[in-house]
Amino acid sequence: MQDNKDFLGTEPIGKLLLKLSIPTVIAQLINMLYNIVDRIYIGHIPGNGSLALTGVGVCMPIIMIVSAFAALVSSGGAPRASIYMGKRDNQSAEQILGNCFVLQIAVSFILTAVLLIWSADILLAFGASENTISYAVDYMHIYAIGTLFVQLTLGMNAFITAQGFTTTSMVSVLIGAICNITLDPIFIFGFHMGVKGAALATVLSQAVSTIWVIFFLCGKKTQLHLRKKYMHLKSKVIIPCVTLGLAAFIMQASESVVTVCFNSSLLRYGGDIAVGAMTILTSVMQFAMLPLQGIAQGSQPISSYNYGAKNADRVKKTFRLLLTTCLTYSISLWAAVQLVPEIFVGIFTADASLVDFTAPMLKIYLGGLFLFGIQIACQMTFTSLGKAANSIIVAVVRKFVLLLPLIYIMPHMVSNPTTGVYMAEPIADIIAVLFTSVLFSVQFKKALAEIQK
Repeated sequence: MQDNKDFLGTEPIGKLLLKLSIPTVIAQLINMLYNIVDRIYIGHIPGNGSLALTGVGVCMPIIMIVSAFAALVSSGGAPRASIYMGKRDNQSAEQILGNCFVLQIAVSFILTAVLLIWSADILLAFGASENTISYAVDYMHIYAIGTLFVQLTLGMNAFITAQGFTTTSMVSVLIGAICNITLDPIFIFGFHMGVKGAALATVLSQAVSTIWVIFFLCGKKTQLHLRKKYMHLKSKVIIPCVTLGLAAFIMQASESVVTVCFNSSLLRYGGDIAVGAMTILTSVMQFAMLPLQGIAQGSQPISSYNYGAKNADRVKKTFRLLLTTCLTYSISLWAAVQLVPEIFVGIFTADASLVDFTAPMLKIYLGGLFLFGIQIACQMTFTSLGKAANSIIVAVVRKFVLLLPLIYIMPHMVSNPTTGVYMAEPIADIIAVLFTSVLFSVQFKKALAEIQK
C-alpha cells in the first residue's frame, strides 16, 4: 500500500482507517506501557513502594511538559507536511521536517538545563512533600538527561505516521517499550537502584528508539527525508507549524498544570494517600486516552492529505468514521471503569488501603469519559485540517476556562472536599464536549466549503 504515494487519496476510507489506526492504536498502547511500567514496578518495591510511587507521580507534570514541547513542534509540523504531500509538494514537506528536527534539538537542550538546575524547586512546587521529594529528585535528575531522546522520538515519529507508515511508527515505540520493560526489573530490583533504575531504563530505551527513527527518516523507504540543506530554521516554515501545534501543546502542558493543581488541593484535603490515588487516576486516564489518540492519529494522514488534495467528500467520510469509532471505544471503557474499578486500580498498587480509597474515586474522576470520543475526534480533525485557532480554542476552554476553576470550586460545593476535587474532571469534560460539538459543526462546514470552491 505504501509503495503507492497516492494511497491516502484512493484507498477506501474504512479499509484505510483500519490499516492506519491499528498500528497507531497498538503504538499508543505500547506507549502507555512505556509511561506506566515504571509506576507498576515502583509501586511494588518492598517496604516503600507507595511513597516511591507518589514521588514519581509528582514527576509526571514535568514529564508531561517535556512531551508537550515535542507535540508543539511535531503536532503542527506533521499535519502540514501531509497537506503539502496532498498538494504534490514534497520539497516543502521535507523543509518542514528538517526545520522541526532542528527546533526539537534546540528545545531539548534548554529543557535539560532547566530540569537539572531547578528540578527540586519545581517538584516541591508541584506537590512533593518531605516524605516523597527524595524519590522525585532521584527519578527526575536521571530522566532529564534523556530529554533529547524523548523530544526526537516523539517528534520525528509523528512525521513517519503522517506519511502513512503507521506500522513503522508502531515498531519505533515497540522497540523502546521492549527495552524499558526488560531493563526496569533489572535496574530496579536486580541492581537495587529503585526509582533511579526506573529512570535510567526509560532514558536508555528512548535512546534506542531515537536511533531507529532517525535511521528510517534518512533511509530509502521513507517518502520524506531528513536532509541537511533543510536544517536551517526559517520563520516562514516553523512559525505556522508551531502555531498549529499550540493546541496539542496546550492540551499536554495544561495536563501538567492541572496535575499540579490537583496534587496541591489533594495534599491539602486528603494528604499523601490522595496524591498517590491521583497518580493512579492519571495512569488510568492515559489508558483511556492513548488508544483514542491512536485512532485519531491514524485518521490524520487521511484527513490532511485529502484536504490538501481538495477532496471534501473523503475528508467528511473520514471524520464520520473517526467519530463513530472513538465514541464506541470511550463508551465501552467508561462502562468497564464503572463496573470494575478495582481491577484498573490493582494494576498499579498492591496496597489494600490505597486500592480501597482509589477505586470509588476512579468512578467519579472518569465519569464523563463516555462522551470523550467526540472531543478527540473533533479536535484531531481541526488539527488535521490546519485549523490552528479552533484547535487552540477547544483546548483552552476545556482546561483553563473549565477544569482549573472547578478544582478549587468543587471542594466547597460538596460535603467531602477530597471527593469534590475529583468531581471537577467529569464536570469539565461534559461541558467541554458540548462546546466543542457546537463549534465543530459550524467550522467543519466552513472548511469543507473552502476546498469545494
